[in-house]
Amino acid sequence: MERTPATAVPCPCGSALPYERCCGALHQRFADDGRLMAPSAEALMRSRYSAYVLDQLDYLRASWHASTRPATLAPNEPGLHWLGLQIKQHQQQDETHATVSFVARSKLGGRAHRMVETSRFVREDGQWFYLDGDVS
Repeated sequence: MERTPATAVPCPCGSALPYERCCGALHQRFADDGRLMAPSAEALMRSRYSAYVLDQLDYLRASWHASTRPATLAPNEPGLHWLGLQIKQHQQQDETHATVSFVARSKLGGRAHRMVETSRFVREDGQWFYLDGDVS
């Protein structure tokens, strides 16, 4: 069976772009020089979802604002399958503040789960960071 080239692998965030041209580019830039280069809060949200799917804990911690960043993050539970991300709304309040409402779906142990959240983001030194969110 022929392998799919890495450039053809769809991005987990659901953008319809190949991973390497979407969240993968943001993840790689962070791996190369430690900078978060998401151009918007929505792009950071998508890249964080993809990082959850791919267990990229260093990226997740770095993309969390220092004031709310957890000391540690645990990898995905064995058997957890992320099923998709749907962005409901992206609002930019000003140049440094934005919110993103989303639904993330997953499945664990045969049970489906939905996480519905409105996340708050802040931009500092040209980089967007996840601040916190309201789960409903």
